[in-house]
Amino acid sequence: MFRRHPYSVELEWTGNRGDGTRHYTAYERDFVARVSGKPSLEGSADPAFRGDAGRWNPEDMLVASVSACHKLWYLHLCAEAGIRVMSYHDHAEGTMQEGAPATDDKTQAESQGEAGRFTSIVLRPEITLAAGDDIALAHELHHRAHALCFIANSLNFPVSCEAVITHQ
Repeated sequence: MFRRHPYSVELEWTGNRGDGTRHYTAYERDFVARVSGKPSLEGSADPAFRGDAGRWNPEDMLVASVSACHKLWYLHLCAEAGIRVMSYHDHAEGTMQEGAPATDDKTQAESQGEAGRFTSIVLRPEITLAAGDDIALAHELHHRAHALCFIANSLNFPVSCEAVITHQ
């Protein structure tokens, strides 16, 4: 039997400078995302798309979601296998490609109305295991974690993992 897990997010645009979207440069891209019972998340567009570099953007959140989902499955599988992960630090990186040539005042995707898309995400976790734990098995568990990751399974581009695993 399949189980469904609903997720509900409220997103409010907070970038109206007073004239709304009168023209392309008249408004901020800022927003606040809210989930009941959790801290709010302040976001914006990527700075390449006139966003605020000090806020999370959707592209950051996608890469973070993939990294977090993989890590959660990996820790679960390691615990089941008796592998003691003592630290886990990922340096995840996503690559997005825009769809059309740029003009003087707009980026590629903005100028032609053509969508860009992510082409890859690479996870680069640095993992420290307890002394004596099986590094080969710890590497194998990354493949299993990837196969189980809900987020990675929902994407239409490759996600790879280049883990570095050491002992304490």
